[in-house]
Amino acid sequence: MNKSSKQNTITRKEALKKMGKYAALTAAGTFLVLNPHKAQASSPPDPGGNPFD
Repeated sequence: MNKSSKQNTITRKEALKKMGKYAALTAAGTFLVLNPHKAQASSPPDPGGNPFD
């Protein structure tokens, strides 16, 4: 292993720490985008109703 590739490697612990941060950020972003209260407010009153009534 040469010197430059040695400097670019990270340990398993560091990789898991980074992935944990990305997972937390993704979960928070998904929750904000798919917020159930906003989805319920924008849905029609009777989504499965007959449109020809």
